[in-house]
Amino acid sequence: MIQDIAPHRLDNHFDPERRPEPEDRIISWNAGRMLIAEGEELRFPRVAEAPEIPLQLLFLLDGTGYFLTDRELELPGYGYCGARELRRQERAPQESMFAAFTAMHLAEWYRVTRFCGACGEALRPDPAERAMACPRCGEKVYPRINPAVIVGVTNGERLLLTRYRAGGTMNALVAGFTEIGETLEETVQREVMEETGLRVRNIRYYKSQPWGIALDLLAGFFCEVDGDDTIRMDRTELKYAEWVPRRDIELQPTNYSLTNEMMRLFRDGRV
Repeated sequence: MIQDIAPHRLDNHFDPERRPEPEDRIISWNAGRMLIAEGEELRFPRVAEAPEIPLQLLFLLDGTGYFLTDRELELPGYGYCGARELRRQERAPQESMFAAFTAMHLAEWYRVTRFCGACGEALRPDPAERAMACPRCGEKVYPRINPAVIVGVTNGERLLLTRYRAGGTMNALVAGFTEIGETLEETVQREVMEETGLRVRNIRYYKSQPWGIALDLLAGFFCEVDGDDTIRMDRTELKYAEWVPRRDIELQPTNYSLTNEMMRLFRDGRV
């Protein structure tokens, strides 16, 4: 999955003393696009290529700092790329892709976290931790993380595959965000029912994954259809939902997602 980058290591601890060095990287996030090198290699500008701009530390990757700027940059050999286009770069080093996803998450949070929701004052970066602080009332806002579930619903030797009505054409699994007052297991039951009209049982946790594109923390679950297996698809949410035999499961083109790993496990008879 996207976070499986060993022996590389992403260090996201907050370090207000870390200053940009020439070989550190710049994350320029503008209108939902990220500045990367043109061509096949996923590479970000070096600090030395755009000196004298304000930068904010996001994290370290193998000791190299990744710093955020809110400025739109024009640098030779670089261009802006959307999240979907970025994800399709199948030959990109996995550690670079994980850095890009994580940078998206933090950059988008900084973009929308500008004013205090309690009193309306402009927020400032907190000097002691990763948070935005209100100088008037003391309110603190921490990075937003959306809990969500990915659900592999099984029916004997078949797996429930879906495709979203909006977005890509890749196979997926039932997924959705957890609502207020809801457990993850209740989210599984509700999302499966809402999207496909199916009841499920024997819900069991598999694995989790950070997914910066949607500011998510995904929790993967497998479960079994309970009773009637007739699919009643929510056509406002999905354009495809079918029971697919193991041998016919078509995987996504990259190994980044928890969804793809869960589909592979079922296809290969490990679930």
